[in-house]
Amino acid sequence: MKKIPETVLAYIEKDHCFLMLFRNKKKVDINKGKWLGVGGHLEKGETPEQALFREVKEETGYTVKKFEYKGLITFNYDGYTELMHLYHVSEVEGELGECSEGDLKYIPIERVYDLDMWEGDKIFIPYLLEDKPYFELELNYEGNKLVSHRFIK
Repeated sequence: MKKIPETVLAYIEKDHCFLMLFRNKKKVDINKGKWLGVGGHLEKGETPEQALFREVKEETGYTVKKFEYKGLITFNYDGYTELMHLYHVSEVEGELGECSEGDLKYIPIERVYDLDMWEGDKIFIPYLLEDKPYFELELNYEGNKLVSHRFIK
């Protein structure tokens, strides 16, 4: 049986803004032209929490100081499946650097929904901001269109 790839996705909040990444630098990128949080694939033997710390450092230059694990998202896209561990990061230290995958920008949270992002992100972003329990969500896409979603837990 083929192992399902796992990723981490972190939304860093500061001054009622999210640090958003506009994916525009990689030639081949499922997320090209979209805004999202920072993150990436787990490396062999790495836990989701270890990947969170590594990916945030690599993509932003920040060191994570305070975070909350919010949920697990099953992302189905044209026959491809990925498990995304979702984090809300509320405290970092260090200086914001350049990202090799795109442009980083703090966006006021109320304006985040206006960005060109995956439709499913608009479903789970409210869960980052509210005191909601851990959740599991399945997002099903055909191309860039969200065709269905369901909360599993």
